[in-house]
Amino acid sequence: MSELQTDYEKADLLQKAIIGFVTKDEDGGTDQDYASLRRYFLDNPVTKPLIPNWVRVNRNANQIWQFMQPKFATYAERRQFVWSELNSLVEHCESNETFPAEQNVSHILKKFDETGVNAAWQISLQRKTNDPEGAITIARTILESVCKHILDDLQVSYDPKKIELPQLYKKVATELNLSPSQHTEEVFKQILGGCSSIVNGLGVLRNRLGDAHGQGSKPVRPAARHAELAVNLAGTMALFIVETYLNMKKSNEPDIK
Repeated sequence: MSELQTDYEKADLLQKAIIGFVTKDEDGGTDQDYASLRRYFLDNPVTKPLIPNWVRVNRNANQIWQFMQPKFATYAERRQFVWSELNSLVEHCESNETFPAEQNVSHILKKFDETGVNAAWQISLQRKTNDPEGAITIARTILESVCKHILDDLQVSYDPKKIELPQLYKKVATELNLSPSQHTEEVFKQILGGCSSIVNGLGVLRNRLGDAHGQGSKPVRPAARHAELAVNLAGTMALFIVETYLNMKKSNEPDIK
């Protein structure tokens, strides 16, 4: 299990493990592999819907055998059934291999807020090709969630019903010393000013091209490349903000003697 690097490799081993259980093939995965991989994919809000119900309710090799044995008489039928039932998961994992930058963002956001921010990031990666409007909306939501999470942790007040993303980011930037006005070096002022422009642009892009608001008789439809840009910008900014915040917290922790 530990040597598996990608979700495709994990989905492939899950499939092999189940086939091994129902065909008595000892070269498939182990009962422990099945349990770990089953939980891994069920814990991911993106892949959970792709898991067949019979995998959800059968937690070990014996239960899988009890389910499959009376259902199909031959090993060939069982293999075909497993291939068919897990095809959506395997295809999804094969077609959604992430680039190194995406893996880095996922790693940091998972440590920061696995159930909230990271879940939204994973969904945005899934939707950026097939649902550009949804991906653009979620890209903006990721940054908003990161900013609110940090402000809540720092006990900085804001009105969640009125404040918009640019104002949220401005508050966070001030707390994290990321505001251009807090620096004297021109290059840092320019870069940090660019970060503010990206956040503002994502808010506008979401209002124009996302699925959060209705459009008129001639709606503007974003292409996959627009969603790719929005998601990648949001991920990069979220990574920068979170790493800055975590580094600040670490610097403020007292040394343990």
